[in-house]
Amino acid sequence: MRRINGTALIIAALVATLGALAYPVWSYADRSGTGQANLNASSVATQWGPLSATDRDFLVKVRLAGLWELPAGQEAIQRAPSEAVKAAGDHLVVGHTDLDRRARDVAAKLGVELPNQPNEQQQGWLRELTAASGEDYERKFANLLRAAHGRVFALIAQVRNATRNSLIRQLATDANQTVLDHITMLEGTGFVDFDAIAREAAGAATASPTGPPPPSGGGVLPLPVPAEPTGDQSFTSRPSTMPMPMP
Repeated sequence: MRRINGTALIIAALVATLGALAYPVWSYADRSGTGQANLNASSVATQWGPLSATDRDFLVKVRLAGLWELPAGQEAIQRAPSEAVKAAGDHLVVGHTDLDRRARDVAAKLGVELPNQPNEQQQGWLRELTAASGEDYERKFANLLRAAHGRVFALIAQVRNATRNSLIRQLATDANQTVLDHITMLEGTGFVDFDAIAREAAGAATASPTGPPPPSGGGVLPLPVPAEPTGDQSFTSRPSTMPMPMP
C-alpha cells in the first residue's frame, strides 16, 4: 500500500509539473500590464498600419530636431571659423529642411500634432551657442549637435525595427540616412569628445515614450509651419553680424 501511495504521489507531482509547463502562454499576452497589452492600448489604427506611442514620439522628436538644428546650422555657416564646421552646418540646414517637410507630411496624414518651437532644453542650447565664439563656439557646436544626433539615432533604430506603420517606417529610413550623414560631418570637424559620449551612453536610463496621445475624432490635422533657420529671436540662435573671416 505504501508503495502504491508513493507511486501515486510521484505521478501527481509529474502531472502538476506538466500542467505548469503547459500553462496557456497565449493568454499571457492579453493580460493587463504586459508589453503586448501596453502596445495595444497605446496604438491607434490607420490605413498605413497601427500607430504606436513610440511612433508618435519619433515624429515629435524629428520635428523638434529640425526646429533647433536648422538655426544652429545656419549660424555655423555664418560664424564658424573653420570650413569643416561651416560644411557641417550646411548639411544640417539642407538635411533638416527636407526631413522636416517629410515629418510634417506624415504627421498630417496620421493626425499627430507637432510642436512649432524648440523645447526649453533646445532653446538653452541655442542660447549657449549664440553666446560662444571662436574655437569655444566650434567645440560647443560639434558636441551639442553630435550628442543630440546620437540620441535620436538610437530612437530611429528602435522605430525602424519595430514599427507596424508603413509611413513611419519610410520616415525612419529617411531619417537614418540624414542623421548618419550629420553625425559623420560633425565628427569630421575634429571637435567631438567621444569620451563624453561614451560616458553619457553608459549612464543613460530607459525612458517611456513621451509622444502625444492618440489623435481623437479621426480627423487629419493641418500641417505645422515649416521649420526655418529664423524665428523668434528670444530663443533662436542668431547669426553674428560680424563679417565672415576670409580663408
